[in-house]
Amino acid sequence: MATVLSVSGSPSPASRTTRLLRHVDARLTAHGHRVVPFEVRSLPAEALLTADTSHPELARALELFARADGVVIGTPVYKAAYSGLLKTLLDVLPQYALVGKTVLPLATGGSAAHVLAVDYALRPVLASMGAEHVTRGWFVLDRHIVVREDGSTAVERETDVLLTPVVDAFAAALDRHTGTSAEPAAGAALAG
Repeated sequence: MATVLSVSGSPSPASRTTRLLRHVDARLTAHGHRVVPFEVRSLPAEALLTADTSHPELARALELFARADGVVIGTPVYKAAYSGLLKTLLDVLPQYALVGKTVLPLATGGSAAHVLAVDYALRPVLASMGAEHVTRGWFVLDRHIVVREDGSTAVERETDVLLTPVVDAFAAALDRHTGTSAEPAAGAALAG
């Protein structure tokens, strides 16, 4: 079993990015991995903006990155790039914080015009931080992430069908890297 840090770079408390990540987390858990959800917006702003790594909450965040075997990075796309909140955290992390880690980049946005943000904005910074393997990322339109009346999340079926192999490929790469062999539970799907 590998430990996966699932990082939401969204500043919004009603974030579709975070909902997408929790949806993906369920699939990774079905693969037998331990998932640790983390929302960058939960960090104290002053400590984050001043890079006060002695602050207990920021020190804990750095420790979570250090202990993770894999990292899922989720961000909303603003102005063709990942969120400023995520950028601030990535700037605070040590230069090679992702060395030895398998990373899955995910993004959400209101327009398909931003689909390339995963490969042209996010992937290069993750690689520059030493990620062992940045797997194929994925972009999901906001409108394909639905909040049900009971508060649960549903991902539009066609999107889910395309997202599932991306998440499974990340899980397989993580298994190869960590020497684990986790299979999804029978019948497990990315069901919200």
